[in-house]
Amino acid sequence: MKAYVNEDCIFCGLCADLCPAIFQLGDEQAFVSANEIPEEMWDCCREASEECPTEAIEIFE
Repeated sequence: MKAYVNEDCIFCGLCADLCPAIFQLGDEQAFVSANEIPEEMWDCCREASEECPTEAIEIFE
């Protein structure tokens, strides 16, 4: 699985709160800190994507 944070990110930090091992906050938006997401992190990544208020997190399985 891979994830990407697109330009719709409003820097709310919800993804970093839900899945801090994968999502981190940069200067102006969140970003994914792993090229390939480990299987044990898939659930928190999906939750972060589903809970994102602007649907800025894209998941590729």
